[in-house]
Amino acid sequence: MASVIPSRLFIASVILAPAVARAQTTATATDLGGSVVQLVLGLAVVIAMLFASLWLLKRLSAPRGEAAGLIRVVAGTAVGPRERVVILEVGGTWMVLGVAPGQVSALAEIPRVTPPAQPDPPPADDLPVWLRRLLGRPHAR
Repeated sequence: MASVIPSRLFIASVILAPAVARAQTTATATDLGGSVVQLVLGLAVVIAMLFASLWLLKRLSAPRGEAAGLIRVVAGTAVGPRERVVILEVGGTWMVLGVAPGQVSALAEIPRVTPPAQPDPPPADDLPVWLRRLLGRPHAR
């Protein structure tokens, strides 16, 4: 009788093994799909929190009241790999500043100037005439 029980267990395990394997495969596929959905939703939440915190930081760091319109960057250009020349408008005055890592130097202070108007772009058929006029050669070929 003792040898009959292990043989029945062996036969039952051989018969039930494919069903157990299918159940494990289905459970693994379901778990994998749920894990992917959870991963995507978690990533979406983190990205949404990042954008919300950046928006909040921008709102909190923006100047308010009279200080909001007091200083304005008019122009700037790079003069080196880490150096820039910047024109700031403060009230009715323009300040020319040299900006380098860890240092800002006042280069000049000039009265406010209205920037020159950009020339109107030419129609497509008058491009050669417009280029000659721009270069200062009205009758050149």
